[in-house]
Amino acid sequence: MVSILVVRHGQTAWSLSGQHTGATDVPLTAEGEAQARALAPVLAGRRTCLVLSSPRTRARRTAELAGLADAAPLQLDDDLAEWDYGGYEGRTTAQISEELGRPWSVWHDGVVPGDTPGETVQQVAVRARTVLDRAATAVREAGGDDAADVVLIAHGHFLRVLAACWLGLSPTAGALFALDAGTWSELGHEHGRPVLRRWNVPAAL
Repeated sequence: MVSILVVRHGQTAWSLSGQHTGATDVPLTAEGEAQARALAPVLAGRRTCLVLSSPRTRARRTAELAGLADAAPLQLDDDLAEWDYGGYEGRTTAQISEELGRPWSVWHDGVVPGDTPGETVQQVAVRARTVLDRAATAVREAGGDDAADVVLIAHGHFLRVLAACWLGLSPTAGALFALDAGTWSELGHEHGRPVLRRWNVPAAL
């Protein structure tokens, strides 16, 4: 049965500090590069019919170090970019909460405009569903249930929204799916229903 493998890019300085990283093109740390290399043995045994990556350097570099740069072949997709955090770009949840004088959550409070306009969770979900439709088309064209897998390399909040959309849940349900840097997950089916087969699996360093 075909699966969609989702890979969150390796650690960056901002993912380590908890800073929201949307459009800013932050590179991987040395630890992030090690995490990406450790993913290679996990992904090496999977046949792929489509490999899509966010255009951000941290995602593309993760794909390269994980051995996916020449797979299927690798294609860049703007729809896989991280949530546009607008005026909250580069800031932590604690900093935003302190400024507002109350606890803040991107899932329920959203963002404010800044250098970029920012996105609502529903707008992120539109992009996620577009990616899932593209994956489904690739699987059908490659032979349906006998086709190879799809691999997506992207970002934490975006992939959490994508997982919620896969399961038919509200995009805000992505808040329930913690996802660490340098991990892989598997979206699949059980008895014809979309399920999470694996989630937030760290590669063995």
